[in-house]
Amino acid sequence: MFFGGLRKQNVKSDYDQRLLDLINALKEQWDHAVQTQDAVADSDLEMTAETALAKQKFFFIYQEARIRKIKNDHIQPSVISYDHDDFQ
Repeated sequence: MFFGGLRKQNVKSDYDQRLLDLINALKEQWDHAVQTQDAVADSDLEMTAETALAKQKFFFIYQEARIRKIKNDHIQPSVISYDHDDFQ
């Protein structure tokens, strides 16, 4: 009984860590897509769609992490959105 509970906790923590790693990777992909779109002078609809897809992937996985109440031990500076936050 005791070992079953310990194993369940380890499995949960392993998957939580994998989810955090996936969130960080998706955020980097989204940032890269935004930077690429900004750097290219004549971005087309395909590039805009790829950027939007990267954004939606990130927010989908981020929402799953919030549902599971997973906390990360550090905050990426790129996660803070200055468009929506009011620092006045």
